[in-house]
Amino acid sequence: MPLNGECLCDDGCGDGAMTASSPAKETILVVDDEASIRRILETRLSMIGYQVITACDGIEALESFRRVTPDLVVLDVMMPKLDGYGVCQELRKESDVPIVMLTALGDVADRITGLELGADDYVVKPFSPKELEARIRCVLRRVEKEAVAGIPNSGVIQVGELRIDTNKRQVYRGDERIRLTGMEFSLLELLVSRSGEPFSRGEILKEVWGYTPERHVDTRVVDVHISRLRSKLEDDPANPELILTARGTGYLFQRIVDAVAPEGS
Repeated sequence: MPLNGECLCDDGCGDGAMTASSPAKETILVVDDEASIRRILETRLSMIGYQVITACDGIEALESFRRVTPDLVVLDVMMPKLDGYGVCQELRKESDVPIVMLTALGDVADRITGLELGADDYVVKPFSPKELEARIRCVLRRVEKEAVAGIPNSGVIQVGELRIDTNKRQVYRGDERIRLTGMEFSLLELLVSRSGEPFSRGEILKEVWGYTPERHVDTRVVDVHISRLRSKLEDDPANPELILTARGTGYLFQRIVDAVAPEGS
């Protein structure tokens, strides 16, 4: 069983089970072709208050998603009918829902593929359910609106044709909205909060994803999200002018003059 020995299921668990003492919080769709993993995650997540629905393959996952519209998707990569990559691609065509991928693939490039397709984070099998629960809490927390220091009181930042509305958590180029996932916006918001100052990859991972990198590969999550942001925000992603690389450190957003109050104000 690709879990780190923290089984907490019994024969009585069923789809969407909730404890009587815990009011439902967000709804989570768990997609995995292994019934034992579905049962364990359904039971554990239900016990801490989430409403849980499950799917055993990619086609059922898309059907369940369109029927229920969950707040977060836990998505296995290796599945019959349609794999997790295919599901992720389809979901990103129609939704910005947070996605945490489960991968048993050992190759780092394979793990990164899910992020490049739009996933917010990934957990490698075998995994601890507690680790997954922590990742879920962090992703859900970060996609909610949070106050960020260092931005104008209006919550609207203008950078050339780009308009960043931190109140609505939306970005526009002129009148056209640029679609960002919740985690992409949280990353952008963090960089903008200290525009002109570099963040290390480790700082970004801790502030946005909520955990400290244990391995060098962990920081690739940051690199992939930076690349995705650049592809959406920059006129020429290969030669970025907004999200810059701080050589030997990490990344920074170009200094925003508008973020500084004028003298005498």
